[in-house]
Amino acid sequence: MVAGLTAIAASLALILLAGCGGEEGGTTDAALPTGCAKVARPAPRQLHLTPPTRRLRGPANATLETSCGSFSVALDTARAPKTTSSFAYLARRGAYDDTLFHRIIPGFVVQGGDPTGTGSGGPGYFVDEPPPRDLSYTRGVVAMAKSPVEPPGRSGSQFFVVTAADAGLTPDYALIGHVSSGFDVVRRIEQLGTPSGPSRAPVIIRQIVIQGG
Repeated sequence: MVAGLTAIAASLALILLAGCGGEEGGTTDAALPTGCAKVARPAPRQLHLTPPTRRLRGPANATLETSCGSFSVALDTARAPKTTSSFAYLARRGAYDDTLFHRIIPGFVVQGGDPTGTGSGGPGYFVDEPPPRDLSYTRGVVAMAKSPVEPPGRSGSQFFVVTAADAGLTPDYALIGHVSSGFDVVRRIEQLGTPSGPSRAPVIIRQIVIQGG
């Protein structure tokens, strides 16, 4: 583990994963990494969806098409059937289309999935599925964000991709899967982050395409 990362994670977990408020941040005049397109901050949306009734069956993959390129996530449907099914359902309903990566903290995580772009929004429902007891949030792991007062494994629509070797988080955040290809794109997005979270320029999810399941 990187020296001091546990302490950083402890202090940032409340800020990053609380899901309670976000900074406006983000400008369109920051220098963009090669491969990132200049985009406007998307308008906030409110979602009022009902929970999914269908479960994914078998292996599934999610391709996140972003303004900095595309990366893929292998969904862990075996260990997190409810969480991955909800994530796929939201993607197929367009919940993630044209939404912001509202918190990007270099050396920690990249977080998105809030339709309001503030860090306080969600889909209108929640799912409970405790993560595997032995889960470690290491580089490339994708998991769902929650507030500190919510029980382990509760999730809405917000998710994060771990960019640290080990984020030092306790196993409280519902598992989605791991980045299977395109981690260079995640690194590209990470370059636009700041220590406090708001990005130096907007980075958006154009859409998430689900295959399989």
